[in-house]
Amino acid sequence: MTDKDVSKVKRKGTFKSAPLPVEAHTGVVLAGEDLVKVAVAALEDVKAQDIQVIDVREKQSITDFMIIATGTSNRQIGAMLDKVREAVKAQGIKPLGEEGKGDSDWVLLDMDDVIVHMMTASARQFYDLERLWAGAEQSRSASAAHHSPENTHEHFTKLNKDQQ
Repeated sequence: MTDKDVSKVKRKGTFKSAPLPVEAHTGVVLAGEDLVKVAVAALEDVKAQDIQVIDVREKQSITDFMIIATGTSNRQIGAMLDKVREAVKAQGIKPLGEEGKGDSDWVLLDMDDVIVHMMTASARQFYDLERLWAGAEQSRSASAAHHSPENTHEHFTKLNKDQQ
């Protein structure tokens, strides 16, 4: 491409710069609780609500920790996914997979030792993962009382009565 061609591209507004370099990690691979701290900090940066960490090491062998966070919209959930992905990649962690991208009410980021669930409030209430993992060691913010196992949601109360 000649200098003349480059100036044409710049004038049309389609010239794209190279991506910004990502900070190189220290060579220490994060796992478990350290990875949870990085993910929670990233979620807090994008104003995720009701962030809860559940220790599931004693319950199953798929993962060690689950993080559940609420976003106010699908757009915010997408921003939460992007922020967590960037934060862990900067630490040398490559996520194993992502599920539910786009207009989904529930997005999941699998990082082997840690799985992050990012949901709208209605999806979080409907699926109620906290109740599913009741009994696992849970860490929750003070503003998360409405999701506690003691505060049973109306649809689960009805479901439990129907099953008895």
